[in-house]
Amino acid sequence: MSPEKPHAPTPAGLQKAILCAEAALEKKATNLVVIDVAEFTSIAEYLIVCSGRSDRQVQSIAEGVAQTLKSGGSPANAMEGLTRGQWVLIDGADVIVHVFQPDTRGFYDLERLWEHAPRVELPEPLRTQAEESRARRAEA
Repeated sequence: MSPEKPHAPTPAGLQKAILCAEAALEKKATNLVVIDVAEFTSIAEYLIVCSGRSDRQVQSIAEGVAQTLKSGGSPANAMEGLTRGQWVLIDGADVIVHVFQPDTRGFYDLERLWEHAPRVELPEPLRTQAEESRARRAEA
């Protein structure tokens, strides 16, 4: 069997990404970015990258996203890194969520790795919340 080829993103995948972004922002995630990777990889349609200021906040953000996926009828396939709270990866099938502490995020720099992939503009009021989270991070 040949490996899956990258494809165009689906409306369901985008809706799931928006719900995950909303869940992360509700837990005060900072510097949230949604990246459309559907044309570049078959592992997911969207990546969400965000930060928390402490291990407890990273854990809380990740747990909130996982609960949102479960409530939406498609629980996460896997969640890695929750115990340490430095970098938590949530595999939501068509949406992969990365929640980092700032130093760990800077070290791995996933945004640079996916710099050729388009960023998703979130609908209001999430767009404003995400922009405010970036401003809060810049002030810190």
